[in-house]
Amino acid sequence: MIIVDSSVWIDYFNGKKTAETDWLDSALGNTPIIMGDLILTEVLQGFKDDGDFKTAKELLLRIPIMPMVGQELALKSAESYRLLRKKGVTVRKTIDVMIGTFCIRYQLSLLHNDKDFDPMEKFLKLKAIKT
Repeated sequence: MIIVDSSVWIDYFNGKKTAETDWLDSALGNTPIIMGDLILTEVLQGFKDDGDFKTAKELLLRIPIMPMVGQELALKSAESYRLLRKKGVTVRKTIDVMIGTFCIRYQLSLLHNDKDFDPMEKFLKLKAIKT
């Protein structure tokens, strides 16, 4: 199963052609994809037009949704952040550490286009889809 980060979904909905959006386009309907609740929020909050928001919401709600953070993962995310800081890496967004930690915990691969996940791949063994 695959988690698709908001960085890819946002590019996808904006019609931006990247290796990641191409991968997503070919995977939809063919590859099991899970939507994290945090990612759902990140993607939908960016829509300005109400019609686009409604359409995207309807499409995204067809994908199985999993809650991404509870007490266990909140604590593990803090540990992951601290470990990265000890390695000299500061992740810009806490939510990215939560998403990465979720993927690691459930052994899910992540499709992303966000450099904050690169050190998680290197130091935390986050599995990412290579395009």
